Amino acid sequence: MKNINFPMLLLAILVIVMLISVAFSIALRNIWLIVLFLVLAFGLFGYGFSTKKGRK
Repeated sequence: MKNINFPMLLLAILVIVMLISVAFSIALRNIWLIVLFLVLAFGLFGYGFSTKKGRK
């Protein structure tokens, strides 16, 4: 069994939490929270891809 990469796992969980927060913000109909959580989710997504690309 391969070793678990905990920093990348934490990053993936954070992205999922941000996307769930977007859904919650949509339910609240708060445009500012929707934008905030979308920007954070895409930022974390991009950071994760850039660190994964740098490892190879």
